[in-house]
Amino acid sequence: MNRPQTIQIFLPDGSPRSVKIAEITNRVVKAVLVPRNKLDYISTRNELNNVGIYFLFGESADKAKPIVYIGEAEDCLDRLKQHNRTKEFWNYAVVMVSKINAFTKSHAKYLEHIAVDQAKESNRFETENLTAPSKPFVTESMEADLLDSFDTIKILLSTLGFPVFDKIGKEQTTSKELLFLNGRNIKAEGDLIDDGFVVFKGSQAKKETVPSCHEYLINLRQKLLLNEIIIERNENYEFLQDYVFNSPSTAGGVVLGRSTNGWTKWKNKEGKTLDELKRK
Repeated sequence: MNRPQTIQIFLPDGSPRSVKIAEITNRVVKAVLVPRNKLDYISTRNELNNVGIYFLFGESADKAKPIVYIGEAEDCLDRLKQHNRTKEFWNYAVVMVSKINAFTKSHAKYLEHIAVDQAKESNRFETENLTAPSKPFVTESMEADLLDSFDTIKILLSTLGFPVFDKIGKEQTTSKELLFLNGRNIKAEGDLIDDGFVVFKGSQAKKETVPSCHEYLINLRQKLLLNEIIIERNENYEFLQDYVFNSPSTAGGVVLGRSTNGWTKWKNKEGKTLDELKRK
């Protein structure tokens, strides 16, 4: 269960679009968000000259989901500088370090292992890690502490706008919240969530688009096909996995193959529209 928490975000250069340092005041982990063009600035500070794990975030024109790469380092700043020279896709880095310099190499490798594993399980982002890092040996008591630290990492990442570990499956939705969109020979299920609208695995979408369909929807449907998020199934498309759209209307447009008002098309089992449920 989620519980109320206080998170402090410090802007070291005063800009809300620049470096952010976030922490839950009574926890030992802090997060440092660094836009790629601020590497020179963060190099003048000492937060990242430390053992920790890091996340690189970006997008690709041929990927339907945002991309994350997860790693660990004894000197996170030095590793980010290496990735600045060798990795193209990323725009932001988020580095997790200990406020009391308590992380060791073993701590970082364990956190990297569990982070990659859970990122692949939640499937919210395209994970760039080609291989899953092996689990290092840690004592039982150390593992308990690190799992607590990982809980903090998940909260801080979501707070900074990167919900890598937030689960979105149908099992997270109550039957009261489940929404339906029915068209001719198709049926889709979804839910309005904190950062968009999720269409659930098994939902159907029309194979053909209308002549007036917006180019954005056509391109998005092509991305979903290329990334095998939807596949051809008989006369329709079918979602092979849960997928988060930026709005109910975009979700409805992809399902129906035409521009649509998702707020009136998505309805609960009683027939009430999303607009009636959430905006009236």
